[in-house]
Amino acid sequence: MTISKITNMQYKRILLKLSGEILGKSGSKGIDHVELQYYVKEIKKVHDMGVCVSIVVGGGNIHRGSKSLFQLDRTESDHIGVLATVMNGIALRSCLENNGVPAIHMSSVHCTTICDFYKRQEAVKALDSGHVVIITGGLGLPYFTTDTAASLRAIELGAEVMLKATNVDGIYNADPNIDPYATKFEHLTFQDAIEKNLAVLDKTAFVLCQTHQLPLIVFNAASPNALLRVIQGEHIGTIVSDYKKPNIYSVYSK
Repeated sequence: MTISKITNMQYKRILLKLSGEILGKSGSKGIDHVELQYYVKEIKKVHDMGVCVSIVVGGGNIHRGSKSLFQLDRTESDHIGVLATVMNGIALRSCLENNGVPAIHMSSVHCTTICDFYKRQEAVKALDSGHVVIITGGLGLPYFTTDTAASLRAIELGAEVMLKATNVDGIYNADPNIDPYATKFEHLTFQDAIEKNLAVLDKTAFVLCQTHQLPLIVFNAASPNALLRVIQGEHIGTIVSDYKKPNIYSVYSK
């Protein structure tokens, strides 16, 4: 990795949480090739600058366990959701490789003929050698969201920040797609987010980030160069940290 490439980057080691929904077309199920290509190119921009990128991907574009329309046992429904994230990971790794980005796909569940089993030490080695590390399977357990998995993996892999890429431009006090008067938060503490019961992350994920002082930025991934702008220190989206001032970038700069 060339040091000169990362001198203008605010963050050098990130975990990107990709919501499954952004990999598909709105209102439909499955993986949309155009959307997948778009996000891969956005990831490539920061990878080519020398940033270490790990990714936890959701599976909501294929199956969401807690909101299944089928009359399934919740545990079994969550198991289907876990496998949906693996499917997204296969597509994401393949597309990254096809765009010249070295990538490795690891899963928290054993899928040995498809991808590697997640091991922290191996993931760290892959990151340090310049690979994008895609982690799927959530925590491999029912009742735990991929947001919780993302928070834990970010801590394990030494990420300086967790970035949640969604289809809205931050955290609001109500759903901006439904409520025209919804107000966007520029900055929140983790305690604020927990007490306000904001649904952007589950409480377990918020508590993990708070306990380990891992800042979170929620942003609209569909905005051109959004990921690169966040990495460079531009304040877009909503910042969640236990620092009252919104400028956390200088606090976490290394």
